[in-house]
Amino acid sequence: MVIKNVRTLILMNTIYYEAHNNLYLNLTNRCSADCVFCIRNFADGVYGYDLRLSKEPSTEEIIVALEELDLSNYREIVFTGLGEPTLRLDVVLTVTRWLKNRGLRVRLDTNGHAALINPKLDVVAELKKAGMDSISVSLNAESEEKYNKLCRPVNKNAYRAVLDFVRRAKEAGISTRVTVVKIPDIDIEKCRKVSEELDSDFHIRTLSEAASKEIGNN
Repeated sequence: MVIKNVRTLILMNTIYYEAHNNLYLNLTNRCSADCVFCIRNFADGVYGYDLRLSKEPSTEEIIVALEELDLSNYREIVFTGLGEPTLRLDVVLTVTRWLKNRGLRVRLDTNGHAALINPKLDVVAELKKAGMDSISVSLNAESEEKYNKLCRPVNKNAYRAVLDFVRRAKEAGISTRVTVVKIPDIDIEKCRKVSEELDSDFHIRTLSEAASKEIGNN
């Protein structure tokens, strides 16, 4: 009965999708920010996948679904999707441990708000303990003022939390990079300098086609 329900869930909801030789896990549509350029505001998903969830998948449902795949086909398994994964940190940690027990590489794509979302936990320590291989953090601004304007976080201390999250992840020995979206409002070079100060890798993301059309960045 569990497997039947999981298959129904997969048919009704995209809880994983493939791209770039990776497998991406779509845990939630909720987020602690509302970025002006976020795909959530312009489309239902990416790469032809509809990522709107009618129900958030449970840990058990995710694992049962993953068991039906040949996970060795993927370069890495990535927690990302149409929301912020650390809003479901317990799921991230449990599934990460399950994946690491099978010798797979695991990455977390996050907005860096984890400590604000989970204030009672040492999130970085928990991620390290679970075996997280790498973390990609959306910086998206060179200053707190710019960040609040573009990312519209629930917590106005979010930018400082993002910087601290990157520092702590690096100190914990987790491979960490910061990313920015290439739009005119963001000073890429100043963001690169912030990345250097954090001793983090740096990556420029391309704005989605749907978002690009809407905000006039063709």
